[in-house]
Amino acid sequence: MERFQHPTQVIATGFGSAIALGTLLLSLPVMTESGERAHFVDALFTATSAVCVTGLVTVDTGGHWSVMGEVVILALIQVGGLGILTLATLFALVVSRRLGLRAQLIAQAETKTLRLSDVRRVVRNVVLFSLISELVVAVVLTARFMIGYDEPLGRAVYHGVFHSISAFNNAGFSLNVDSLMRYVADPWISLTICVAFIVGGLGFPVVFELVRSWRRPREWSVLTRLTVGTTVPLLVIGTIVLTSVEYDNPGTLGPLSGPAKLLAGFFAAATPRTAGFNTIDTSAMTTEGWFFTDFLMFVGGGSAGTAGGIKVTTFGLLAFVVWAEMRGERRVNVGRRRVPETNHRQALAIVLLAMGAVAISTFVLLGMTTHSLDRVLFEVISAFATVGMSTGITADLPRAAHVLIAVLMFAGRIGPLTLASALALRERERRYELPEERTIVG
Repeated sequence: MERFQHPTQVIATGFGSAIALGTLLLSLPVMTESGERAHFVDALFTATSAVCVTGLVTVDTGGHWSVMGEVVILALIQVGGLGILTLATLFALVVSRRLGLRAQLIAQAETKTLRLSDVRRVVRNVVLFSLISELVVAVVLTARFMIGYDEPLGRAVYHGVFHSISAFNNAGFSLNVDSLMRYVADPWISLTICVAFIVGGLGFPVVFELVRSWRRPREWSVLTRLTVGTTVPLLVIGTIVLTSVEYDNPGTLGPLSGPAKLLAGFFAAATPRTAGFNTIDTSAMTTEGWFFTDFLMFVGGGSAGTAGGIKVTTFGLLAFVVWAEMRGERRVNVGRRRVPETNHRQALAIVLLAMGAVAISTFVLLGMTTHSLDRVLFEVISAFATVGMSTGITADLPRAAHVLIAVLMFAGRIGPLTLASALALRERERRYELPEERTIVG
């Protein structure tokens, strides 16, 4: 049992076990519409994508899998999303040394664990928060499907619940072959889905702190300041940039009216935070649109949420580090708090390792396929950042490439969380200092 005491091992083992079980279930003949056993790689890829709440698929979710298969996928999404949200929340609280307003973390000398009662309280609150959020979104979507699209009650409820869970957990799975493109001009569906994956991507600690003190931003923690202070500008800038570069593109925003273009542009800027849905044809986007979406996907969403990427907190912290360096300041301050240098190094390590993983995977994948660099890079970043968007090449890739992308989704899902846990929990004081020597930088 000692081998699995470290949090990184527990996380990897838990997600790996869920993927293995999901692969086994999806390999059963009853899970497909045709009644034939799904290819092992398709089952593995789908299970990995669901547990890692990514959304990339090698087969059409609504057409290939039976209702039972879709329910299994939904269960894997829920398990993966709740697992990510719970683990990320517990990790955030361990690092910040606090739990709500009253309960305090009891940090032991080496393990820095929480009291069992505190862990139970966190898990209970996270589960309630998730289920209530999903229920509200499901009700709105169900009503819209019935009223706006004349869907029967049963079908409307099923689609509402499926897309609600998929959205809140930033999974990006859809029962429609065109994702949400048929609802591109429908604000009820588009904005409801957006709110769901943005709230899920912000994370439990940030959302509850905003609820408690949204009128008092000066009291916000560094986590909330970085999350909100980076998310909002990225949404605004992303909407402006993507709407501009796709405005006259006949394959995306071109045929839409002015308000619909703005709505679709906002959705296109919000979904790369790792939601994975799309209301415009991603494969028809301009090269500029792909490139900027690559950037948004790489950054991702909040650190204590269901989103992936390097996280907006990492990106925001490094922006503060650069700003402090440009001003010649020795300390990095966010609001009224000083961020320790260990956080700077952790953020830099996560970014550099993520860039290395993307670069190596892109190089390997280019050798497996004849697709262009921009499409392959988009696919790799989407997988590593657990986004689920695609330029349409996923199903055309060879089986070996599907396995590579599955590994990339797994690494991208547990990698940043386990790496951050390992770096934070292994922090120790050095009992001596070596002589200092400066080197040339730049």
